[in-house]
Amino acid sequence: MKLIKTKIPGPLIIKTKIYNDKRGFLKETFRNNLFKNIKFPFDIMSSSKKKVLRGLHIQTHKSQAKIITVTHGKIFDVAVDLRKNSKTFGKYVSLIISENSDFSFYVPKGFAHGFLCLSKKCTVNYKCSEYRQSKYEKTLSWNDPKINIKWPILNPILSEKDKEGLNLHYFKKY
Repeated sequence: MKLIKTKIPGPLIIKTKIYNDKRGFLKETFRNNLFKNIKFPFDIMSSSKKKVLRGLHIQTHKSQAKIITVTHGKIFDVAVDLRKNSKTFGKYVSLIISENSDFSFYVPKGFAHGFLCLSKKCTVNYKCSEYRQSKYEKTLSWNDPKINIKWPILNPILSEKDKEGLNLHYFKKY
């Protein structure tokens, strides 16, 4: 496994090894020695239908670093920089990840994260550095024009919470 930088400092592509044979494949998804200063005590798994957009979420207290791995299907994954004094505040990294991808995506603390399910169904595993605390969860608007994310569809399926996402200006205080 190796870590590859993205266009914004912080998020990383975690290049993994896949071993294929006639039975299928074996994929390494995590090695603790790559993240010596970060512990990942909590995992979440989500299942979504095509066109479901989850996010963009951030936990404002006990912020979470995440490692995103797709175990079924394909997603358009996004991380938006909300670090208070960052030179790339409001900028984003996006990539397509599938069950066949030879990488996972590391999203550091201070980034909002979300994804759009591109396949009939997708299952996503999040490895988190902090436990989920719903009272501190905030949602950044998925279609904020100041961020201008180039989503592959215009009318995603959203939860009520995600429909009420806050604009980028709100997060300047964090």
